[in-house]
Amino acid sequence: MMDGFVALVASLPLAAWFLVIPNRWFAARWHQLLLSVGFLLFWGVAFFLLLADGFFFDEFKSRFNTVAVDYLIYPHEVFSSLWDLYPMGWILTGCALMSVAWLWASRRFLPEVWRSPAPLWQRALVFGGLLMIAIATYPFVGNSLTRFSQERQINEIAGNGWYSGIQAALTRELEYEPFYRVMTSAQAFERARRLLDEPQAKWTDDRASLRRHIAGDTTRPRLNVIILLEESLGSEFFGCLGRAGASLTPNLDEWVSREGMLFSNLYATGNRTVRGMEGVLCSFPPMPGDSVVVRARQCRIETIASVLKRDGYATTFVYGGRGIFDHMRPFLTANGYDRFIERKDFEHPTFETIWGVCNEDLYQRCIDECRKMNQEGKPFLLTALSVSNHKPFTYPKGRIPENPDERRRDYAVKYTDYALGKFLEQIKREPFYQNTIVAIVADHGARVYGRQTIPMKSYEIPLLVFGPAVVNKPSVVGTLGCQLDVAPTLLGMIGRPYDSTFFGRDLLRLEPGQGRALLNHNRDIGLYRQQRMVVLGLNKTVEYFHGNPKSGNPAKVLHPDELDKEVMQDAIALFQVASELYQRGQYCIEPAPQTFASKLNSGVDKTR
Repeated sequence: MMDGFVALVASLPLAAWFLVIPNRWFAARWHQLLLSVGFLLFWGVAFFLLLADGFFFDEFKSRFNTVAVDYLIYPHEVFSSLWDLYPMGWILTGCALMSVAWLWASRRFLPEVWRSPAPLWQRALVFGGLLMIAIATYPFVGNSLTRFSQERQINEIAGNGWYSGIQAALTRELEYEPFYRVMTSAQAFERARRLLDEPQAKWTDDRASLRRHIAGDTTRPRLNVIILLEESLGSEFFGCLGRAGASLTPNLDEWVSREGMLFSNLYATGNRTVRGMEGVLCSFPPMPGDSVVVRARQCRIETIASVLKRDGYATTFVYGGRGIFDHMRPFLTANGYDRFIERKDFEHPTFETIWGVCNEDLYQRCIDECRKMNQEGKPFLLTALSVSNHKPFTYPKGRIPENPDERRRDYAVKYTDYALGKFLEQIKREPFYQNTIVAIVADHGARVYGRQTIPMKSYEIPLLVFGPAVVNKPSVVGTLGCQLDVAPTLLGMIGRPYDSTFFGRDLLRLEPGQGRALLNHNRDIGLYRQQRMVVLGLNKTVEYFHGNPKSGNPAKVLHPDELDKEVMQDAIALFQVASELYQRGQYCIEPAPQTFASKLNSGVDKTR
């Protein structure tokens, strides 16, 4: 049905053209040339998209989605990477040859179709028939209608790449209320505030707000914070997180066993880097559509940088690639980061891929920037995003025994582990390390796999914390959480008071059974807690799953119980409140009104 509908819609422009052109134009040489060129281009693109759909499905186990749309926005990195990974010359040549072969066959075996125009009434009948069939079948197509199986990949196969890609392009920022289940705004905020309440939180009187004051000790030192966001470094690679077979992270395993705090039950909120940034830095739920990092209203988003900057911290973000990618630089500099360092700021990198400089260059620059900020006498937050563990999986030779020319993901993970181990050895020798928290967390898992609508197993990620100021001895924290909880947990380790609108909670203050994870996959959003997963989908659909993703595949449940329904209400409230705060531009801490007395105290009016 999906493929037939797309074929109908794709044929309508040609049928409309045949309807309006006069008969005397049909056999004209210019018109024959126009048709030939048009068919060559159309079928060349169609054959290319057919192959691209297959390659995309192999990587993401999905039809074209927002990932594909984002890749088209940044063609330099993407197509350069594809040229390295695949024989693009042969692929393009093959598509061109197939297009030429189709044109030759149609002219050879259907010559009358090219030379003799049909009567106007026949052309009108064809166009009208195609249009009516398309209109009649439209209510029976859509990605939501292909979800007839409990196996997610089968549902994806039943879809259509063109349809999915166009839908993703048109719905990058979905209007939440028309498509997803909602409750009254008052009910949503009441439930959300109850879900986010903590003993140390004091709420404002505004019931349509999540602003609250988190109590702390103002005499505690302002510890430095380093957050290393690691590309695609899922839990599946870590021996300390139960990898079957040889660990790909021996250095990090050793550091954790000796002097680290390991959060062993953490999940990414999505499968894109911008989702990881949104979750770790903003503690904001992964709404359907795009991450807030790339949305239009992205200048009023609370971040951990905003919180620490209000407490006198210097803030710097270091990225080995281009800051224009995924709108990173504009977003981060508008929301708490004083400085943004990117590829053009690395004068002499030792090694780079199409995505940016290698991890070693990135981490050395991080250490250099930490030294500078420490010398300025201010506490600092430094955040870095790596690129080495990304296709085409190349890295400097001689660092690990494996050959980078083989371009294997496992080898890139081992290089990432090597570079992180080297970084930890270096940072430990710095004088500021005694007052520094180092957090290593993945932006998302390596690949999406699994049969659920939201394949939660592939979303498992590590959070590793180092630093003698907060880690007295090796420990493992098994409380369920997600990336939204990273910023509140780090701020809780610092222990100073702050104002917050975050959706996450301090995992070190929760009882093990109180944790939860909010997740996103394509247009589906979900909440997992107490081995119950509720998935909210387009057109106000709801799915229920039971089970622990660590021990097996959660099974779909057709008859939800009372706990399932309660989890559903929690999911509706949290995502609805996130949407409302974003739309109103109120997911941030407003600066306090400056009174006459505060101006005098700050020296602003002392010259008058």
